[in-house]
Amino acid sequence: MPTRHDIRNVAIVAHVDHGKTTIVDAMLKQAGAFAAHQQVDDRVMDSNDLEREKGITILAKNTAVKYHPKDGGAPITINIIDTPGHADFGGEVERGLSMVDAVVLLVDASEGPLPQTRFVLRKALQQRKPVILCINKTDRPDSRIDEVVNETYDLFLDLDADEDQIEFPIVYACGRDGIASLTKPEDGTVPQDSTSLEPFFSTILEHVPAPTYEEDAPLQAHVTNLDADNFLGRIALLRVEQGELRKGQTVAWIKRDGTISNVRITELMMTEALTRKPAEVAGPGDICAVAGIPDIMIGETLADPENPVALPLITVDQPAISMTIGTNTSPLVGRGGTGKGADAKAAVKDRKVTARQVKDRLDRELIGNVSLRVLDTERPDAWEVQGRGELALAILVEQMRREGFELTIGKPQVVTKEVDGKLHEPVERLTVDVPEEHMGAVTQLMGVRKGRMDNMSNHGSGWVRMEFVVPSRGLIGFRTEFLTNTRGTGIAHSIHEGHEPWFGQLVTRNNGSLVADRAGSVTGFAMTNLQERGVLFVDPGTEVYEGMIVGENSRSDDMDVNITKEKKLTNMRSASADSFEAIVPPRKLSLEQSLEFCRDDECVEVTPEAVRIRKVVLDQKERGRSASRAKNG
Repeated sequence: MPTRHDIRNVAIVAHVDHGKTTIVDAMLKQAGAFAAHQQVDDRVMDSNDLEREKGITILAKNTAVKYHPKDGGAPITINIIDTPGHADFGGEVERGLSMVDAVVLLVDASEGPLPQTRFVLRKALQQRKPVILCINKTDRPDSRIDEVVNETYDLFLDLDADEDQIEFPIVYACGRDGIASLTKPEDGTVPQDSTSLEPFFSTILEHVPAPTYEEDAPLQAHVTNLDADNFLGRIALLRVEQGELRKGQTVAWIKRDGTISNVRITELMMTEALTRKPAEVAGPGDICAVAGIPDIMIGETLADPENPVALPLITVDQPAISMTIGTNTSPLVGRGGTGKGADAKAAVKDRKVTARQVKDRLDRELIGNVSLRVLDTERPDAWEVQGRGELALAILVEQMRREGFELTIGKPQVVTKEVDGKLHEPVERLTVDVPEEHMGAVTQLMGVRKGRMDNMSNHGSGWVRMEFVVPSRGLIGFRTEFLTNTRGTGIAHSIHEGHEPWFGQLVTRNNGSLVADRAGSVTGFAMTNLQERGVLFVDPGTEVYEGMIVGENSRSDDMDVNITKEKKLTNMRSASADSFEAIVPPRKLSLEQSLEFCRDDECVEVTPEAVRIRKVVLDQKERGRSASRAKNG
């Protein structure tokens, strides 16, 4: 078969924080993608605000570098797909793998293969992609290169890799310094026999298969991603499998339901470094962007109008966690962060509070996010949104909040299914790294959450690695408690492991809530009196309403409190006299922590300025009646 030797397509996959985006930065710089005087940020591929704030990659992105071989041959285009490292964004990884011919598996020289390494490697092996192993961060003082290489071989064997797949080349790199080598450096050192990523580039050229195609075959191009442009409208990113795609050409658009319609390509662009440049033609193996098709979706095919043949649709794993997202139903809806009347309303007049706006935004998210599902509920102003994990859903809510939406979010639940007439729930494989002294606390924590230990290893450095299989709902609210119990030193990562029979009832939060019993502003006097009852979440002066949760009770039951109580003036004393007690600073909960804190009868109110936890039923008497009804059956 004819082969295109001027192009290579490769994805960089790894566990979160093992250095994918950093090494892509170094590849771009060394391939001359930036001018000498150009100011370039670190992690330039993480272009989204949330990605920069959280320090993680959320969306798979593609870039292209022109590599000039040292022997003076023609320049070769290397298309690189930078993928997320979190299992919650696994749909992005699966989509990225459909665009490439091989993967670079990046593994930290100290941490070794972790759950997400297993996940991305399993996907690559299933699709029969060749693998290049890159041991990154060799300069870490605690690096253990030989052990990590052996652990990676074990992982390949564990995932039933065949002989061809297990004969992979190994590159040793320090991505931050932009240095790679084919010879193993000493633990804790940067490779000495190289000053650049040249060995890494040459390994990619040698081991990534060049795209092959059939001579005179009709056009076939697969839509793998979507983007938008203010001038061009919706942009489809696609990989051309066969034939040629030209600007101005009329092609057959084969939709997901099998219907075919003819459309014209108004604009064709190719990626160069971080920009898209206009092009006239894209051939087999090229990754390009086209405009002119307003409703195109991921997984669809552009084909020859004379001979339209569809490519297989992209399939992703099923969702494991669901959450109800609806319009904001609290008394402070549309009134800004302070809740103070007209002046706040004027400042936030463009906020989005109607059911139609929320539904349109969720439908828009479905276009580009293949691993998300949106289902209708009994209520017209609330929808069930299903995703891979808590983090993926929290990121969606955070993005909507920044766009001006006001929402009510229900407690995350697991997506169950029936197998042979029995109820099954999703389970996760959790890998925990903790100092030895916290081992007992973690084991106890997992015991309450019905986790079963599968494996335990001690590297002899004072740290223990434990692997648990635990129901997904046992991990809702786990992270905060885990960090508290390990004094912030523990590292935990989990990945979806399939479904198992229902584990039974779990009680994860022992403490009840402190619930405001009336509307008003929080006073320092009331906070001082309530401090001994539990941990408070609100500052003095914060606007509250009946049914809003203002703190965590030190006991297991809920307590209704008056947090707006003022110190009365008398004819003897002023209001400020004798108040020497200091107010303990309240605990500020992030969006993710608020979702973890929720119980079944609680939900989270999210506005652009504030995140509040509240009872689903705000009225105190109504809550009491429903509780007694539940008790008496």
